[in-house]
Amino acid sequence: MPESKKTFYVTTPIYYPSGDLHIGHTYTTVAADTLTRFKKQEGYDAYMLTGTDEHGQKIQKIAEKEGVTPKAYVDKTVAKIKDLWKLMNINYSQFIRTTDPEHVKSVQKIFKRFYEQGDIYKGTYEGWYCTPCESFWTETQLVDGKCPDCGRPVEKAHEEAYFFKMSKYADRLLKYIEDHPGFIQPESRKNEMINNFIKPGLQDLCVSRTSFDWGIPVDFDPGHVVYVWIDALTNYITALGYLNDKPQLMDKYWPADLHLVGKDIIRFHTIYWPIMLMALDLPLPKTVYGHGWVLLKGGKMSKSVGNVVDPVELVKKYGVDPLRYHVLKEMKYGSDGVYNEDLLVANINSDLANDLGNLLSRTIAMTVKYFGGVIPEEQAAGEYDQDLKDTAKKAVETYASYMDKLDFSRALQAIWQLIGRANKYIDETEPWILGKDESQKARLAAVLYNLTETLRIVSVLIAPAMPETAEKMQKVLNVPDSVETWESIQTFGHYPVGTQVKKCAPLYPRIDVKQYEKEQAEKKKAQKAKSKQKKQKAEEKVPGIITIDDFAKVKMRVAKVLSCEKHPNADKLLVFQLDFGDEKRQIVSGIAKWYKPEELVGKKIIACTNLKPIQLRGVDSNGMILSAEKDGKLRVLTVDGDMPEGSEVG
Repeated sequence: MPESKKTFYVTTPIYYPSGDLHIGHTYTTVAADTLTRFKKQEGYDAYMLTGTDEHGQKIQKIAEKEGVTPKAYVDKTVAKIKDLWKLMNINYSQFIRTTDPEHVKSVQKIFKRFYEQGDIYKGTYEGWYCTPCESFWTETQLVDGKCPDCGRPVEKAHEEAYFFKMSKYADRLLKYIEDHPGFIQPESRKNEMINNFIKPGLQDLCVSRTSFDWGIPVDFDPGHVVYVWIDALTNYITALGYLNDKPQLMDKYWPADLHLVGKDIIRFHTIYWPIMLMALDLPLPKTVYGHGWVLLKGGKMSKSVGNVVDPVELVKKYGVDPLRYHVLKEMKYGSDGVYNEDLLVANINSDLANDLGNLLSRTIAMTVKYFGGVIPEEQAAGEYDQDLKDTAKKAVETYASYMDKLDFSRALQAIWQLIGRANKYIDETEPWILGKDESQKARLAAVLYNLTETLRIVSVLIAPAMPETAEKMQKVLNVPDSVETWESIQTFGHYPVGTQVKKCAPLYPRIDVKQYEKEQAEKKKAQKAKSKQKKQKAEEKVPGIITIDDFAKVKMRVAKVLSCEKHPNADKLLVFQLDFGDEKRQIVSGIAKWYKPEELVGKKIIACTNLKPIQLRGVDSNGMILSAEKDGKLRVLTVDGDMPEGSEVG
């Protein structure tokens, strides 16, 4: 019987299909695909899981707005996600959806088991809820009254729910993390989880909802649906057939070797998920790596904010492999990366066209020119040969080491150091001079063989990150399948002598920077004109008669003034803290000319509550206090009689 292969199980997060995915999601999935391909090269039975997290209130609201069922909405969005991964050459082993019948079956069984063994209990949730993040927060966890993760407004929530006893497993989890230093990567994330969440005390986790119905039903308690964490996180084992009828792969692949996630969701994967696994008596994943964010000038990319970079458009302009290379190179280990299209163009011109492309073109062209495309067997060693061979050996070792450390950027850097050494080798050996001297033919043959062999090694090294490029190189070099392997590049000299190569087009033509800059300038000009036109159209709208529907759009409520202070940076502004009964808000108002700060404290005023939040001279303002003004006099509108805070005005 042949010896069974070592296994390697890597997962991406399951993405939320509330809209098109952006370049941040692309980085995560390309990184997982690259690692999986590398492990397969090394001889592992590597298995990659990705998919979609399809339930929740946010999806239900979007579907209602579009006039379709939630399932119809997610089916359409998931199809686009699968198309994106096909475009990006992602070779996943399985794509799981949380609407899959097998997953639903497993989640219901898991939820019931937690309940029966006393890990979850029924209660009532009352607190703050962020719909975009699908997260509950206490008053103390909010930052300036907003979601601490995304910074957006939260809503008051009150509903019956089931809760998971997180604190029951806190000590056990802490000990596990401390005893397994490689469990959370990088180290900074581990310290954050311990000091910010575990040691201060874990709060019980809300694991069901009753305020909406788009989710997996709790089969023993109608009206409840399983909330996101038990539904979403368990996909990593339900995909392997845990408690369902899918092919049983748990014994083969679990525990996972790597959960690859963004740093914004590492808390769920290193606290909630391990505790659930402990409750199921299952081993924990070996490593959870929380990579940084892909940032824009304005901050983190976000679908809900709308400041996203579309990978499909970039592929249309620059190709798949250049984009794969760029995102892997620019995301340094554990750090945030900054997306910049100018840098993408620079990487294509410098690394792909100049360094790699020229090395291949020059080597092939000289081989065709001097030897008709076939390097002779008679070769003469010379100066610089051994240094090139040593560099190749070191590049293979360094690359593998960084890949195992999940440092994809430095792994690519190791390859490009070899490419740089090969280009320098051409300058040192001067094959164009050797080609003029018949007595130097054997030396010229050795030089071109060493360059061709280096390119073969490079093609194998870049195959996980840039599979299409590797295939093109191997086709041009006519590399036999037997020496396209990881094993074959452990030593120098496996390229078969006598192999025929043919002249080829440039691997990556240079992008005309002047033309690119001209196009970018025209693009900015068009965007500016469009923005100006939109603004002009808005200004052209003349106020007129409104309907009751228009009036209903303005939400006004009674609020009690808790405190009022002068604005630290503006004499005309006052900063109010207001109580609306079910929430507290800060509103900045330009009425300092007519009121002293203490004059309105304790009074009940009327405020508009659905204005877009803004900053006034550096201070957040979430609404507007209503007032009346005539002949230079202004008075705030107050409420007559004992009207409760939060009462609607209409």
